[in-house]
Amino acid sequence: MIRELSNDEFETGLLDGDLFDSNEPFVVRNLVSDWPLVKQAKISPENLREYLLDKSIDRAFTVSFAGEDVKGRIGYQSDMKINFRERQLPLKDIFRQMELAEDKPNQPLIYTGSIDVKKYFNGLFEENSIENLGRNPRAGLWMGLKTRVPIHNDFPDNLACNLCGRREFTLFPPGQFKNLYLGPIDYTPAGRAISMVDIDNPDYAEFPNYAKAEKEAKCVELAPGDVVHIPSMWWHSVRGLDGFNAMLNFWWREKPMLGDPDAALVHAIFSWRDLPEDEKRTWRELLDYYVFTDPERARVHIPTEGRGILSNLDGALSQKIRTFLLNTLNK
Repeated sequence: MIRELSNDEFETGLLDGDLFDSNEPFVVRNLVSDWPLVKQAKISPENLREYLLDKSIDRAFTVSFAGEDVKGRIGYQSDMKINFRERQLPLKDIFRQMELAEDKPNQPLIYTGSIDVKKYFNGLFEENSIENLGRNPRAGLWMGLKTRVPIHNDFPDNLACNLCGRREFTLFPPGQFKNLYLGPIDYTPAGRAISMVDIDNPDYAEFPNYAKAEKEAKCVELAPGDVVHIPSMWWHSVRGLDGFNAMLNFWWREKPMLGDPDAALVHAIFSWRDLPEDEKRTWRELLDYYVFTDPERARVHIPTEGRGILSNLDGALSQKIRTFLLNTLNK
């Protein structure tokens, strides 16, 4: 079960600064029920859409389409091609297509996700935000029919606020990646590697270790106004349960990322994966020494002014490392 906090516990933890320290997910019921987004949604999905149209900037929005055959699930076809197509449309046209399909028993996939509300709407963030979150979060709007987003993870901490329709989250601890049968990391539906397992109909013959991940899964259903905190690197799938669903989420990092961990992983595959086993063991030990165990031990004997890239990371050093890496890759 996912831990549930009261509104008071959430507010106190937010002010004390220790709310997210445990790196464990939690739920708060009715935390954002007073938002205009939720109030309009509780009247009707049409009211919510009118409110969003009134706030929207006149520009094209990215929307994903697929037929009824995918049953709302974003992912791959049997030939490993992405199973949806993207278009750029005005928001009113996207909503019109959703309205035509939201009451059908067999819906097509119509989905628009991670819309940066500060860039696509006027005043929406200001009217629908959480005070004292205090980390300059990115606010993203997600809307669709009965969409099923497969298991994936994100670097930032995530506070997902349900606005319209019921939404089901299934969470897995970070270490369960070994049992999730992840797909390619460079060709993905939305920039993150996804599990190849359909959690609504898992094929245990093809993916036997998924049964181990299922034992560690934490599931929760959110009503409009409820929120769930998904810590950094926790795997999660998201399912919209009603004809039209909407969610606003906030992403942030406790510390700024000066480098790109995804790029580091790809470069590690490129540089180390196919080395002889004895060489890989040596590189693993070097990574432990410089990165994963006690980085201070690797530099304590070097005078501060001579530590180079072993110095404390800041903007200037970050740029120096980027330049060094680009020069290395371009040789």
